[in-house]
Amino acid sequence: MEAHGPMISEPDPQPGLQPDRFAFLHIDLNSFFASVEQQLHPEYRGRPLAVVPTHADTTCCIAASYEAKALGIKTGTQVGEAKRLCPQIILVMGEHGVYADYSRRIAQAVERCCPVAHTPSIDEMVCELMGREREPPRARQIALAIKQAIKDDVGESLRCSIGMAPNRFLAKIASDMQKPDGLIGLLPSQLPRAIAHIELRDLIGVGARTEARLNAKGIFTMPQLLALDRAGMHALWNSVWGDRLYHWLRGAETGDDGAPIDSGVQKSLGHSHVLGPEHRTPEGAWAVAHKLLHKAAMRLRMERLTASAMGVTIRYALTREQVSQAENAGRRAKKHFSGLRHSGWAMEARFAPCQDTLTLLEALRGAWALRPQGAEFARPFHVAVTLHNLIAESDLQAPLFADPNNRAELAATMDRLNRKYGLATLHLAGMLAAKESAPTRIAFTQIPVKFGVDYV
Repeated sequence: MEAHGPMISEPDPQPGLQPDRFAFLHIDLNSFFASVEQQLHPEYRGRPLAVVPTHADTTCCIAASYEAKALGIKTGTQVGEAKRLCPQIILVMGEHGVYADYSRRIAQAVERCCPVAHTPSIDEMVCELMGREREPPRARQIALAIKQAIKDDVGESLRCSIGMAPNRFLAKIASDMQKPDGLIGLLPSQLPRAIAHIELRDLIGVGARTEARLNAKGIFTMPQLLALDRAGMHALWNSVWGDRLYHWLRGAETGDDGAPIDSGVQKSLGHSHVLGPEHRTPEGAWAVAHKLLHKAAMRLRMERLTASAMGVTIRYALTREQVSQAENAGRRAKKHFSGLRHSGWAMEARFAPCQDTLTLLEALRGAWALRPQGAEFARPFHVAVTLHNLIAESDLQAPLFADPNNRAELAATMDRLNRKYGLATLHLAGMLAAKESAPTRIAFTQIPVKFGVDYV
């Protein structure tokens, strides 16, 4: 694997500024899911390939090889469109367990060169440099060693781009500046001019809506943004985020570097699923929602958490006539990435902190009974169940009276059997119709956790 040379120039003489050092390396695995498939299948190497959640033209590619990207196929491209762009494209059903295993192996390879401080997602890792490691020549050696370790320990098809910078915010941006197999360094003396050429959307946290707000305030380019002083940045965001961003873009550290370290307790967990045609009825949607809750409740107990709120979301497909009626009435029908025009409904239920499936199911059933009725809400095609207000079970005050129905013990017994024989071995009857539906999907923002013989 040949690594590109880092973009490091001779520092400008600017006395009084922070020394030219790198504090963080951000490792971004290039086309990770697709690269894993090419590593597993040598016959796929050098050919356009896309990883998909299911074999259907209406679904979207969740990853594409660089050969496919060269043809205009990327994450989010509809499978039907990908076939039109490249009739010979290889479509592979993604397997989250395999990707989780490769992510773990890559982390072990990186650890041989430098400790992994944070894992923002399944295809990203962050290393914090210490002492003389922060000197640019040494940081470059570590980055090159990481690339070689991944090649030697995991596979030659696995490549990564590495960003080196004085803070985590800029290290992430640098890792996106040269792909595939890039190595970019942003030294304090080069900032902020070294990032003046990137787009506003390249900044972490700037999506379409934020970009539109910036445009409305007269900011269309990075040079315009960088021309603002700290007060101007604060006014632009109308919050302390603007102050932080002002410092991050100039290489300063402010404590969280644009990527705060979690307290250890996540804020929510849940699952969502696009219903297959056989489940696009109120009864089918309920069965799938039941299974999603079953999986979420097991994760809750596995991670030793409790929840006190639940969000339920349903999206309903609309006919052309219903879309026209909505538009004539001044309502805009939303468009799903699959192309379906739809209406939607969401509700949050609150309850005493718990983690057993039966109590959570009661909350789900109560929320479900309040869903809208009528022709516009007769064709559900997407369901999501999310548990909120998570608290570590160790921080929860023990109840004064024991549970007379032994719900916690029942849940623990179900978990033991499901861990041994599979997550749907023992379940409540309501999800029977969807037992084989809603399989665990590929996780982008976290590494799936193994629950016995399955992943959740």
